[in-house]
Amino acid sequence: MIKTEKVLHLRSCKGKSVRVVREHYLRESVPCNSSLCQAECHNEGKLLSESATHYVIPDWKVVQDYLEILEFPELRGIVFMQTACQAVQHQKGRRCIYYATVWYYNHLAGLMPVVMVTEDAEAIQKYGSETDGVFVVSFKSYLENFWPDLEAVHQLYESIVQSRKERECENQEKNGKEYLEHLAVEILEAGIKSGRYIQGVLNVNKHRSQLEAFVRMQGLTNKKSELEMDILIYGAKARNRAIQGDVVAVELLPRNEWKGRVSVLCENESEEKATEETESEPMATGRVVGIIQRNWRDYVASFPPKEDIQSQGKNTRKILVTPWDYRIPRIRISTQQAESLQDCRIIVRIDSWDSTSLYPNGHFVKVLGKAGDLETEVAAILVENSISVSPFSEAQVREMPVNTPENPWKIGAEEQGQRVDLRSTHLVFSIDPKDCEDVDDALSVRKLANENLELGVHIADVTHFVKLNSYTDLEARSRATTCYLADRRYDMLPTILSADLCSLLGGADRYAVSVMWELDKTNYEVLKVWFGRTIIKSAYKMFYEAAQALLDGDLSVMADITELKGLDEKDKHKIMNDLIWAIEKLTEIARHTRAKRALGGALELEGIELRVQLDEKKNISDLVPKQPLEVHETVAECMILANHWVAKKITENLPHQALLRRHPPPQQEFFTELVDCAKAKGFEIDTRSNKALADSLDMAEDPDDAQVNKLLRSMATQAMSNAVYFSTGSCSEDEFYHYGLALEKYTHFTSPIRRYADIVVHRLLMAAIMKDKKLEPEDSLLSNKDLTELCQHINNKNRAAQRVQKQSIELFQCMYFKDKDPSDERYTADGIIYSIRANGVLVFVPRYGIKAPAFLKNKEGLVISAQLDGSCVWKPGSLKRLRDKIISSTVNGESVTFSLFDHITVRISEHSSRSHPDSIKLDIISNQPCNTASTEPTHEASHTSKTDLVQDVIRSAEEAQLAQEHAKNTSIRIEDKEYCQTQGNSLYSLLEEIKELALLDVTVG
Repeated sequence: MIKTEKVLHLRSCKGKSVRVVREHYLRESVPCNSSLCQAECHNEGKLLSESATHYVIPDWKVVQDYLEILEFPELRGIVFMQTACQAVQHQKGRRCIYYATVWYYNHLAGLMPVVMVTEDAEAIQKYGSETDGVFVVSFKSYLENFWPDLEAVHQLYESIVQSRKERECENQEKNGKEYLEHLAVEILEAGIKSGRYIQGVLNVNKHRSQLEAFVRMQGLTNKKSELEMDILIYGAKARNRAIQGDVVAVELLPRNEWKGRVSVLCENESEEKATEETESEPMATGRVVGIIQRNWRDYVASFPPKEDIQSQGKNTRKILVTPWDYRIPRIRISTQQAESLQDCRIIVRIDSWDSTSLYPNGHFVKVLGKAGDLETEVAAILVENSISVSPFSEAQVREMPVNTPENPWKIGAEEQGQRVDLRSTHLVFSIDPKDCEDVDDALSVRKLANENLELGVHIADVTHFVKLNSYTDLEARSRATTCYLADRRYDMLPTILSADLCSLLGGADRYAVSVMWELDKTNYEVLKVWFGRTIIKSAYKMFYEAAQALLDGDLSVMADITELKGLDEKDKHKIMNDLIWAIEKLTEIARHTRAKRALGGALELEGIELRVQLDEKKNISDLVPKQPLEVHETVAECMILANHWVAKKITENLPHQALLRRHPPPQQEFFTELVDCAKAKGFEIDTRSNKALADSLDMAEDPDDAQVNKLLRSMATQAMSNAVYFSTGSCSEDEFYHYGLALEKYTHFTSPIRRYADIVVHRLLMAAIMKDKKLEPEDSLLSNKDLTELCQHINNKNRAAQRVQKQSIELFQCMYFKDKDPSDERYTADGIIYSIRANGVLVFVPRYGIKAPAFLKNKEGLVISAQLDGSCVWKPGSLKRLRDKIISSTVNGESVTFSLFDHITVRISEHSSRSHPDSIKLDIISNQPCNTASTEPTHEASHTSKTDLVQDVIRSAEEAQLAQEHAKNTSIRIEDKEYCQTQGNSLYSLLEEIKELALLDVTVG
């Protein structure tokens, strides 16, 4: 470092000039990151593109105003000076950037022309011809002369310039205010601290986006227990320019102004015209008084129809575009392309929203493609969820190992000496979905010399290839997760790792991180556990259906196991016997570990997983719900066991720096619909604890209709809070608990190929192992603060990836039913009513995994009526909603009742929207069940047998526990006889129960 002095002339509070001298340090060696370097700079990682014809250096104003243009991949050879990045905050430093540009040109010995772009006319005049080879031009001139054919860049430049001009004009105009001004940050902070204002995140109801939004409170204390539900923000004025996702400050309205949620089913396009409203009980209602943090992002939008544009006048450039997301208000942009891009989806960004404007102002960014095309709609889903799918950079690819036929990858001699080699001692195999490429995990089980069992879970050692803070690591951290869509996936890691060297493929030598337990031969209790790095060779890469078939004794699937091909029959049968024994033993172990968790309150919840079947031309041939198999539970239980033990290990050795995953208990009010629905069938659902909930869900079985229990479990799933990653240093230990799995400590360790959290946990596990050996860890550990921030980032990215997966499935559902003949029997299906609304019902269609509304009153005011054969028609009449049913009565005195859990016949169709995502539309065509059961996939037998087996194991475990307690109670101590101590609950435990019940009553009230 070179020490220099920086002289500042500051003005004191009395107006006097004060000379201040400060130490200023400069780096002696600044890498130029150019392949043309003549000074032998120490350039590591990224280099400027070799295809660049010139280098361009923007000043701070260009970086601030046109950064999204500089992000275009076509613009190469861009150098950002540190001065420019810092000056964006302070708005100064143009002269420094020019001198740095000259230095850079001279450093490269004039081998490459360098262009400095600026919006300062004086700088262009002063420096434009000062140095040969260094050009100083305006940004507009640069784009016109160097990139004349990049139409998208010029359109974006014009859009940004026009947006800035309009903002300046609006600031000068003194129009009347449409909204109240936001309070200053200092007032908001003081108000939140005193309790006058409440801080939270705005969440808009997409079905009534003009009227209803809710604020989920942050950091609420017990003093406000009456407000433990969300706060309703009713109407656009009360929302006061807040947009979905913004962190806002809310002021509660007086109780006499509180409103209830609207229970009418609503089609989004017509919701502003809806006049009939039925409100629930009033809830806390407030208004937004300030924005604490804006969370604006890129928005997918569409232009209005031509007639709407023409009605605004021929000379106008201002257009209101409609966002793809119902929850986002229309955005005013300036463009002349509205008519030419009528059928396209575009990306826009919001620039401002002044109190004088009804709508936010923004600018056009780029065209996504034609609305309705598969690639356009997939791109829209990714943009809406801020998922980046750009290719991996050259710098990241250069870090990757090589594995080609000419230069195959091999196990290193040094690594072999540092790892436990399991290739010749353990039968290791994987069980995954068909066509799975990113195989994270493999399993092994064997009998030891002492007759005990050894269970092994072997996980891909991704951290061997992805070093901390490498370019690949930073990219994986940014992406945080592999993103799975219905027909494709976007990997977190480059393909050479995700589908090859890290993937535990059959017959390939691979590095792994293993957890191995010694289990008691009779009750499968854990006696010992070992963690460490290993070398494995997976013998078989099986898919779930094949493993289940072997478990069921069906040997016909041998032909589907690639590794068995070419072997003679004798060898095949010997191998199959070993493999079947291993799968059966794994299943036994999984049943017992599952039963043990069930005793503690583990929940068996129900989710809808849909598989899209594509033909050779990538057209959708069918939608098939994933069928539950016992082998799914077997693999999942082994992964849960590994995650749990790794969580215990890293927490024990790194108590304040471990990354865990917790699942907070759900709020009791979220169970209201579940409890009410169960009552309609005569079932009582106890939600006071996870154990009580699990037991009551097990009891809620309708012998005549298996779908009832599935729906109740699905509703319980909907009521759950989200599981989240966290740093152990940021929470007390009683908050570590995982409600759904009933485990004191839990983390994610088993999927490092597709989850960055698992990569972090692998590094923590290695650090914990090194600590046991009293050695320094290989990688530096994150502080609690940094780990907490990383967890928040991963949580956000995980939720985004889950939304992308859900929305892509909905997209394919709509595409499957689009433009189909309504008479096709495939589009008539059995539906089950699971919720009652004021003007319709919510229906679940098991065949296609669809949940959607079905209206009992149409837009003309007619209600549904059933004829003698059950077929439904529309007639004049009225609806009467009760707690568990709704009655449709015609003016002629006819009536039909739809009750919870009734089976009805629905016709499925696709509802197209010009601006928003398409949706599924259900029409009730009969109040009788649909008689097409034979066409639906049925795999209930294996699932039922699995459930029965697990319940048997649970019962035997409970009986053993009761026997132990009985034996303990019969050996009465002398003290008990002498002092007559109570053998039941102590007074302390009774008081604790009363306390919990009292708190529960307050919450419900």
